[in-house]
Amino acid sequence: MPARPAPLLALGTALALALAPAPTAAAPADAPDRVLLTPTATPDTARTLTWRSAPTPTPLLQIAPAHDPHDITEVAGTTTATLSGRAHHTATATGLAPGTEHRYRVGDGTAFGPWHTFTTTAGTDDPFTFLYFGDIQNDITDGAAPVVRAALAAEPDAALALHAGDLIDSADNDAQWSEWFDAFGTRTATLDHLAAPGNHEYSATSLSARWTPQFPGNGTGPTTGRDLPDTVHTTDYQGVRFIVLNSNYRNAAPLNTTAWLDTQRRWLQEALQDNPHDWTVVTFHHPLFSNSPGRDNAPLRTAWLDTLEEHDADLVLQGHDHSYARGNLTANDTADPDVHTGPVYAVSVTGPKMYDVSPGNWTANGARPRVQLDRTQTFQTVRVDGDTLHYTARTADGTVVDAFTIDKDGTDKTVTDTR
Repeated sequence: MPARPAPLLALGTALALALAPAPTAAAPADAPDRVLLTPTATPDTARTLTWRSAPTPTPLLQIAPAHDPHDITEVAGTTTATLSGRAHHTATATGLAPGTEHRYRVGDGTAFGPWHTFTTTAGTDDPFTFLYFGDIQNDITDGAAPVVRAALAAEPDAALALHAGDLIDSADNDAQWSEWFDAFGTRTATLDHLAAPGNHEYSATSLSARWTPQFPGNGTGPTTGRDLPDTVHTTDYQGVRFIVLNSNYRNAAPLNTTAWLDTQRRWLQEALQDNPHDWTVVTFHHPLFSNSPGRDNAPLRTAWLDTLEEHDADLVLQGHDHSYARGNLTANDTADPDVHTGPVYAVSVTGPKMYDVSPGNWTANGARPRVQLDRTQTFQTVRVDGDTLHYTARTADGTVVDAFTIDKDGTDKTVTDTR
């Protein structure tokens, strides 16, 4: 097990803050804000935008190829909610050219926000990088945002940010959502964001009223079951199938947990079995192997573990336990202590709220953590390049706390520790 890294270095954090995008500047009260880019099921040809504005009957998206900015297509938006005096809108642009930079803006047909750019995926297996964030959740401005900005500065060409739940602490606290958007600045509008809901996106048994207006489902998940159409889905992203599950059985389905999780299991099996790509990344909030003493999510293991193992999912990215861990089933170990096969299970935390760690729940359920760290805020960089996937976990000052590669050669796959 690697030694615990030193605390975040002030110099490194200061450098990250200097290099990263500045928080979104205050806008006029009637201007669009919280512009968020979300990948559809087919991000090579379509993207969904969500945003807020003063209430308007005519929300509108204007989009054009960057190389021909006058070839503007207008897409009528839909108002999905009005919360805290602001109207939330969504619009999906379709028929886009793959692998092409686009520029867009949102508004009401008369007044618009600034132009932003994004690039559609290539529609092929071209290399790309994505970022993985665990719980941002607490003390966002002072505690979590420096790590987020360090990630954006370290990986300016990242195509996507994956969030394993608990983006904020109180489901419908508008000020906390403002802090989350400010942490990413304008990168909410130019970087794809793929998010699974955590328990803090729920208030008792109710999903945040802000969740679906900001992170709409794309229609690929289960069509029935409480919250499932909005929170469970896939996106096929340049050689990777990303699968988002909802692990909040205590909140969303306390009275029918088994049926609710089994609905997702059957859908997950199809999503894995029908995957046309070489790579699979699955994300949800609560870990299959709890990293914190006294915690356990046995219903999740019962429902999903065998399916993930049977179909050999590559990465299973989780949060919730406010610590860092990465491991695998011991049945997938090899004679080389640095090499294993099968899925990789990771837990991470980006915000400053911390819990103790223990290997107990891992080992009691046939698994082991190869790395476990407490008191360590991290972001993760994942580079997918042909038959190889490179994963690196770092602190805000750039210290590498974990790294491994996954290599595929035909039907064979090996996971090799590289730190």
